[in-house]
Amino acid sequence: MNAVHLSRVDLNLFVVFNAIFSEGSITRAGRRLNLSQPAISHALARLRGLAGDPLFVRNGHAMAPTPRARQMIAPVRDALQGFEAALASTGSFDAGAVSKRFVIGLQGVAEPMVAPVLMRAIARSAPRVDISLVRPDRRELERELAAGTLDLVLDVLLPLPDEIRRLHLGTERLMVAVRRGHPKVGRTLDLAAYLSLEHIQVSQRRRGLSAEDFELSRQDLRRRVRLRCQNYYGACRVVAGTDLALTMPERYARILNRQFANRLVPFPLDVAAFDTYAYWHADSDGDPANRWLRTQLFQAFAKDTSKRR
Repeated sequence: MNAVHLSRVDLNLFVVFNAIFSEGSITRAGRRLNLSQPAISHALARLRGLAGDPLFVRNGHAMAPTPRARQMIAPVRDALQGFEAALASTGSFDAGAVSKRFVIGLQGVAEPMVAPVLMRAIARSAPRVDISLVRPDRRELERELAAGTLDLVLDVLLPLPDEIRRLHLGTERLMVAVRRGHPKVGRTLDLAAYLSLEHIQVSQRRRGLSAEDFELSRQDLRRRVRLRCQNYYGACRVVAGTDLALTMPERYARILNRQFANRLVPFPLDVAAFDTYAYWHADSDGDPANRWLRTQLFQAFAKDTSKRR
């Protein structure tokens, strides 16, 4: 950027710059900042003049940053965070008074375990706080956490850099759901009986091993998968009306199978199938709002929702 007097620069231009960089779109940046598309375009034109660089070039439907923009983004974000920290005089987040929307990324299995407890906890204490639970794209986690389009993520252990903070929240064991009165399943289920059953495999992917199939394959074992489907709710309905068995995480199994009266027995292999981690960006580590959100979510996850009505 050419040498200019800071007093002559509208610092809001850098807010716009950060939003375009994060969103990859003028339209989405406008929505994020509650500004019209012409206002965003005008601000970008002014910043281009100051920087002596186009900063963003159109690549299909996206606005791709130039090398100059990539060079600028880190100091710009540091400066914006410094301004926010300077204005946060109390160093705390007043959840009862602040209007804010948090975006949490999590897989569908975690949503019914976390959402009811989380919303009960904040319904009265944070009446102006809104929550969006979204399915994250694991390939984009680092970028979205850095950009602030995701405030927090719950997922399995992932290979992410040190800039992404993490906390192990717990390990979920596997259970097997079968219909009441199943002719081959008693109070317990040994490995031979498990392998003699026909199974449902739940996956969003068209092919590939599930967690239980991976564990079986490690012992050179294989089960008969009669049905592969996309979600556990539909699978539990199938279980209730057939002799098919469904292997799934315990807490979700207890929540979902109550309405179908399916029986649950432990998975016959002693495996720690589902480790859940929370992820957030290092830049958000000391942010009072993000700290408050982490506290609420960690407490919600820790509660045994399977025992709540």
